[in-house]
Amino acid sequence: MFIKRKISEKLKAIANSFPVITITGPRQSGKTTLTKMIFPGYKYVSLEDPNNRDFAANDPYGFINKYSNKTIIDEFQRVPELTSYLQGHIDDVNAPGMYILTGSNQFEYIRSVTQTLAGRTAIIKLLPFCIDEVNSVNNKTPDLYDVIVKGWYPRIYDQKLDHQIFYASYFDTYVQRDVRSISTVQNLSDFQNFVRLCAGRTGQILNYTNLANEVGVDKNTIKRWISILQASYIIELLQPYHKNFKKRIIKSPKLYFLDTGLACSLIGINESDNLQTHPLRGEIFETFVFSELLKSYYNRVLRSNFYFFRDSNNNEIDFLIENGSGFVAIEAKLNSTPRKIHFKNFEYFSQLTDNIKENILIYSGEENLKRYDTRILSFNSISDIVS
Repeated sequence: MFIKRKISEKLKAIANSFPVITITGPRQSGKTTLTKMIFPGYKYVSLEDPNNRDFAANDPYGFINKYSNKTIIDEFQRVPELTSYLQGHIDDVNAPGMYILTGSNQFEYIRSVTQTLAGRTAIIKLLPFCIDEVNSVNNKTPDLYDVIVKGWYPRIYDQKLDHQIFYASYFDTYVQRDVRSISTVQNLSDFQNFVRLCAGRTGQILNYTNLANEVGVDKNTIKRWISILQASYIIELLQPYHKNFKKRIIKSPKLYFLDTGLACSLIGINESDNLQTHPLRGEIFETFVFSELLKSYYNRVLRSNFYFFRDSNNNEIDFLIENGSGFVAIEAKLNSTPRKIHFKNFEYFSQLTDNIKENILIYSGEENLKRYDTRILSFNSISDIVS
């Protein structure tokens, strides 16, 4: 079963303009399935296959001669040096849509592509399903708690997999394989403990020192491990907005898991009933909202330009979208009935700046409302924010 991805039309249009499209994202986010469906006439070669990888690495000219045009090169991060050889061939042919490159290590892979193929490639980030795509599978609005715990990876839906088994396997494979390919981690047990501790901090301010003390490693190791999680699309860091504010503003980032299902699995939340009573349910809902906002940007091939705001007195706005004409301030509240107390942070922030375009409250109800000069959006309508 192929579920149409929101990014599909953008991808087709971009292929008519750039000779190369680079698609990156976490493992099993659907990159291969998407590219094969959107570009059915293309040749396909995976550098995950040892024979193909050896061919590309040891005879790059022969490889390019065989795959000279209209080719999907999957798991491109396995032979990043191939970009240097592709560059000359691409410049000679200079045709749109020559190659679709996919890979799952955003740091090394993207660095090699952007340095060598600058101006020749569009870079696309593909995360697992967004809620609109999940809704298209179910043909109805899913239970919020169920879908947050189930997560968003396509194989769970395509193959009707048990999400508990999927995430246990996903994490074990990630640690044993991807982590070792990205960086030398000497003690995998410490790293696994670190990832679980990060899951318990999703939606919270990142404190490197506290994490280091709990794991029993130094602060620099924690920073390196955070970079590993970012490189493999396990987490993302949201930066604070502190320009032009005289108050004492928090300057540490917030940590978010990119998939709520994986975060829940690592915390030990395996069923929706567990989530409804869990002390981290608010942070996990905020994590869901963050990932949906990020997917909305990526599906439109836009640069994400949002932040959070918090001062030393814990006055906070969960998300701030900055554009040329002001701010969109967004609060995420796991509550099916908006209450007046949910709007107090908007009132405080309005005292700091008169440059607010709109206030938006995202809640767990299903109706879109308007109260206190605030747009109240259902958890199903998050994609409407990003245009």
